[in-house]
Amino acid sequence: MAPPNSGVHHISNPCIYERKSRFMKWLGKLFKSGSNRGGARGGVGGRAHPQILGEENVVWSAPARSVDDRSRTGKERGDAIALAMAEDWKQPSGCSRGTNDQDLARSLQDTLNSSSFPSYGTTQYCHRNLRLCSGCQRDIGYGNYLGCMGKFFHPECFCCRSCGYPITETEFSLSGNDPYHKSCFKELTHPKCEVCHQFIPTNAAGLIEYRCHPFWSQKYCPSHEHDNTARCCSCERLESRDARYYSLEDGRSLCLECMESAIMDTGDCQPLYHAIRDYYEGMNMKLDQQIPMLLVQRQALNEAIFGEKNGYHHMPETRGLCLSEEQTVASIQKRPRIGGHRLVGMRTEPRKLTRKCEVTAILVLYGLPRLLTGAILAHELMHGWLRLKGYRNLNPEVEEGICQVLSYMWLESELPGSKGMPSTSTSAASSSSSSSSSKKGEKSQVEKKLGDFFMHQIAHDATPAYGEGFRSANAAVSNPL
Repeated sequence: MAPPNSGVHHISNPCIYERKSRFMKWLGKLFKSGSNRGGARGGVGGRAHPQILGEENVVWSAPARSVDDRSRTGKERGDAIALAMAEDWKQPSGCSRGTNDQDLARSLQDTLNSSSFPSYGTTQYCHRNLRLCSGCQRDIGYGNYLGCMGKFFHPECFCCRSCGYPITETEFSLSGNDPYHKSCFKELTHPKCEVCHQFIPTNAAGLIEYRCHPFWSQKYCPSHEHDNTARCCSCERLESRDARYYSLEDGRSLCLECMESAIMDTGDCQPLYHAIRDYYEGMNMKLDQQIPMLLVQRQALNEAIFGEKNGYHHMPETRGLCLSEEQTVASIQKRPRIGGHRLVGMRTEPRKLTRKCEVTAILVLYGLPRLLTGAILAHELMHGWLRLKGYRNLNPEVEEGICQVLSYMWLESELPGSKGMPSTSTSAASSSSSSSSSKKGEKSQVEKKLGDFFMHQIAHDATPAYGEGFRSANAAVSNPL
């Protein structure tokens, strides 16, 4: 409680009284000027100026002054502060007090907090037009709002079509009438590389440039064709960063799907080889000679090709060879074992091939899926059949075209209902496929897809001998005179 007024008149120190008097004059001017400026401040006494939020004009009513503030004059407030200061000077020297400046600031702050600021009344809002939020379908009322596409939204209702979170950035993407975060829209529309899983970069012209496999539709950055990214030697797909390929001892790579049915040594391939010979016999194309068949590594196959005097070979890599010359070839006798992501421990054995007829042996690259290995065997056996029948000097397009047709037909017999070119199988081939083909039960979807790819490779080969030759021979077989 403040001391009685009489206490002010008993202050005997003239310096203190003079200082108090100067302070009271300053404080009185402060309160007087503060009350005059209060009306110009929005929200503190007087009349507030209208505030514009969006396109809304919101009028704030002037708050009423409190009764205590109207009844209490500036002189009384000054007297109260002077009495409080007089009491401070009377305190004994042993009392713990703050400095005069601190006490003065505290006393002034308490006085201002208790009486100088008026309390606010109820705020009223006036709306020119009623606007509905297109997000929640509720009245927007007052406050901030967004306008887009002739519609209005609460800020929290203007959300990305993809992630559902509010769009707070100053820029966003628009697809039709749907807004998106720029990052979400890029995630939806900008192609990603299926090898490194990053957004495919733009080229110097600012255009998105990428490579795409014609069958698998695998999209990837052009740089992966030259950065030593592994490519499956069977299906041609590039190795993804989240899937490791197997490395073969001759430098090739094999994906996990092709690895499932890969044939690794000569012994494992014998049942398939005999089944394809039976397929030929079912077409009245029996091979009278017992032609040896060997699975070999890439280096051994390339050396055998180099030793051949005649023949046309598929480039850039040949995967099979119908051998006519006598040679010694290293055949794979023991399949390799898996060591991490490498195939190791392969055992080879040199084998001397002697010429007993027009065909010395058939060589096939090891480590390929069963269907691809069978298609290569069917192709090379057709070369052997033609040579055994005396057709040695055929035009490469004719000979290779016929061999590709037999390869394609065998794949058709293994994959009934497959998607490919019009069927080339004759009734004899169809009847023999059910009994002679080496089908290992129902094929998985992975193997069927691989078979479709191998047929696609044959049908869309761009080389003159293998591609154009196949299409010409296939048309002749499909439409005989």
